[in-house]
Amino acid sequence: MSTGAAQADSATNGLARRPFAWTFTTPLYVGSSLNPINSSIIATALVPIAAELHVSVGATAVLVSSLYLASAVAQPTAGKLAEVLGPRRIFLYGVVLVLLGGLVGGLGQNLAMLTVARVLVGIGTSAAFPCAMVLIRRRAEEAGLDAPPGGVLGGIAIAGMATAAVGPPIGGLLVGAAGWRWAFLINIPVTAIAMAMALRWLPKDPVPDHGHSGFRKVADRIDLPGILGFAGSMTALVIFLMSLPHVEWIALAVFVLAAVPTVVWELRKTAPFFDFRGLAANGALARTYLRQALTLLGVYSVMYGMTQWMEAAHGFSTVGAGLLLLPMGAVSALLSRPLARRNLVRGPLIASAVTMLLGSVGIMLLTSHSPAIAIVLVSLIFGITSASTTVGNQTALYLAAPPDQIGTASGLFRTFGYLGTITSAVIGSIVFRDGVSDHGLHTLGIVLVAAGLAVLLLTVLDRRLMDRDPNRQADTPDTSQNPKSPQTPHQGESSVSTATRPSITPERTALLAMDFQNGIVPLAPDADALVERVKGAIADVRAAGGTIGYVRVAFTENDWAAVPETNKAFTAVAAGKMLHHEDTATQIDERIAPEHGDIVVRKIRYGSASTTDLHQQLTDRGIDTLVLAGISTSGVVLSTLMDAADRDYRVYVLSDGIADPDPRTHQVLVDNVFPSRAHVIDTTGLRGLLGSA
Repeated sequence: MSTGAAQADSATNGLARRPFAWTFTTPLYVGSSLNPINSSIIATALVPIAAELHVSVGATAVLVSSLYLASAVAQPTAGKLAEVLGPRRIFLYGVVLVLLGGLVGGLGQNLAMLTVARVLVGIGTSAAFPCAMVLIRRRAEEAGLDAPPGGVLGGIAIAGMATAAVGPPIGGLLVGAAGWRWAFLINIPVTAIAMAMALRWLPKDPVPDHGHSGFRKVADRIDLPGILGFAGSMTALVIFLMSLPHVEWIALAVFVLAAVPTVVWELRKTAPFFDFRGLAANGALARTYLRQALTLLGVYSVMYGMTQWMEAAHGFSTVGAGLLLLPMGAVSALLSRPLARRNLVRGPLIASAVTMLLGSVGIMLLTSHSPAIAIVLVSLIFGITSASTTVGNQTALYLAAPPDQIGTASGLFRTFGYLGTITSAVIGSIVFRDGVSDHGLHTLGIVLVAAGLAVLLLTVLDRRLMDRDPNRQADTPDTSQNPKSPQTPHQGESSVSTATRPSITPERTALLAMDFQNGIVPLAPDADALVERVKGAIADVRAAGGTIGYVRVAFTENDWAAVPETNKAFTAVAAGKMLHHEDTATQIDERIAPEHGDIVVRKIRYGSASTTDLHQQLTDRGIDTLVLAGISTSGVVLSTLMDAADRDYRVYVLSDGIADPDPRTHQVLVDNVFPSRAHVIDTTGLRGLLGSA
């Protein structure tokens, strides 16, 4: 073995043993903490900013809202850019914007400059979380990990949610000791550290394909019109929400005028920025977004609404109110990581809903004469809510989001959270519109009880979460020979195997593109995007030195005549004289047309090898590993997989390279049938396995 090969093999083994070393995770944690800390640290600086700039304290609220607005728009945008241009690259761009925002804010001489600084900080910090999720997902695929990396997701959860609670104390110390400008300037040393770590430790992005470079190409790949439409719609919606209870009709009109054409455009787009059809079909992901929004509405209502009540109605000082809520952040931080390590979803989400209900009832029982310990208890309960919802929903997101869209999905996850946060502020302004009082607090509690009930229903009635193994996309270990195996799931909870996948040897691997022919491709949901993904996978396998095989279904007159009456499926094909071998409908889609040296076979039944010499051709080339892509999941893919497994091939199925006219059947097969006989990966995971070969 050559030295280079030995080094590559050593690196691959090292990745499999420690895919998430501290050098990889630390910059992700630091980056993910920037947005929540900047969201909350400004609270203690608003009064001194107003005094020095000679504006009202109310006017400084724009410094809070501008960051939320920028973040709500920028999070999914950054996720899409990370998917297309590379997560490390977008992460670094974001860090640079935060650094610039810190400089502009630290040197700002008026409220306009500070607002610009907050927008820059909001956009820049928004890159960290979706980029982190893309990097984590890709690293897990490269290492062959089938389970969500719970410990890493727990660290992201702590960085994202728990650090928001320590923002006000940090801000108080900074502003008190060095002045309000350090609420901005603190970003400079932190971003310098984050940039140094990212440059040193995060894996470099692949070199961009020249065929996909250039502004117009990139704009098309990221769906720039969709992003701009989403930004306009979201901006108008947030302005409308923040104006309540006063109705800002202009903002509402702009929202409708921007949203309607955007939705129409996205529904027509092959690979849209906001995949409405995909979200409608992926109920698990949609419910995750709703749960996150509703639960954060409750958590932030406590952080903001109860703080106002404690100061204005109960008589606590600002410092005292902050200290009483500090246990919420502490409990959230302490519980997040151990919960995440177990990769549980349903249990934490039920705990989140139940504790939200209990805490909301507790709010309804508080009065301006309640002892401080009662307020602390409510804070502790909502700390459990915060930890369990962040962990449960984040793991559900990891499992439910399409692997190639994890960046955009993660950004939208945060956007829905911001909508919940903004709505909490709106509700607080409504219930306290006549003054901060016990009655207003109790009204807030009633609203939160309703939100908690909605979260509970979204959880307990979610059939995907009731399954033994919801949203499973990976291999499940066989524990029948060892009933005491540590992989055995806890009763009532799902568990996903952490077994590593075997490596791929490209020279002994064939990718089979099955039934991608003109008459069948249009039957697949989102067919154009499917073909583009398979086209990319074919290019990756070719570049690595693997074999490409094409399978099409087509009949001659003799084939029709030979179909017996006992064959239920193909009797109709023969009777209707369908799929003649010379028809255009049976020709392979020209976008993935075969090249010289590829295997091409014609079949007359479901399975790729049942009526062809495919197995012999593969054997002659020394192929022992198959990667399956095809239409449909319940037809050629299922039949070929079963046959290949019986012939002792090592089989991989591309989860985003197969499709079925019936999405429910597709999902059942991918989740519950294929993992017992094959390794279920996506095109990104295939690229990683080929790259590590």
